[in-house]
Amino acid sequence: MESNHEHEPYKIIEYGGMAEIEEKKSRFIAHVAAADSEEEAIAFIESRKKQFWDARHNCYAYVLGEQAQTVRFSDDGEPGGTAGRPILEVLMGSGIRNIVVVVTRYFGGTLLGTGGLVRAYTKAAQAGIAASDVRTMRYGYEMTIVTDYNGIGKVQYILGQRGIAIEEADYAEQVSVRVKVPYEEKDAAAREITEVTAGRAGITVSEPEYYKV
Repeated sequence: MESNHEHEPYKIIEYGGMAEIEEKKSRFIAHVAAADSEEEAIAFIESRKKQFWDARHNCYAYVLGEQAQTVRFSDDGEPGGTAGRPILEVLMGSGIRNIVVVVTRYFGGTLLGTGGLVRAYTKAAQAGIAASDVRTMRYGYEMTIVTDYNGIGKVQYILGQRGIAIEEADYAEQVSVRVKVPYEEKDAAAREITEVTAGRAGITVSEPEYYKV
């Protein structure tokens, strides 16, 4: 039995968001973006540093790769462990991959202490993610099912029972539907479709890949 740990779902940022919180007159502004490479992550960080050139700190973290193969963070002058790592922990805990978050701090005159800083950077990163559009990536197959008009209702019923949405349907002499099927459900779904159509449905399956839910 192969471990399908590498086939776990993960989340991505469809659209990055922005959020601002205030702690003792210090402003913490979080910007979130999708990044498919370190170059993209670094470019986003640099653009925020330019935008907020007059801020005391631009702290960041990013997580790249389906299994978080690359992670980086920076405290950008805040006391060690009070900014970049808390942001990174929010990202790791969220299950989102290929994401970069920059939290800009404008100092408000009152020191927050290490606990206060950790809380503020954590809260700002969480707020930034909450303001973003997050999607789930699942590992699975594209399946094309071709059946006659008698069979299509049964096929739709099976797909509906499994919560599988029809992406595209083509009604010609036969009915052809295209769906995305989670990795672990492929065999059972194909078996059920074959059974209800008495083997008359044609089923073709793509190579497995990640797809957006």
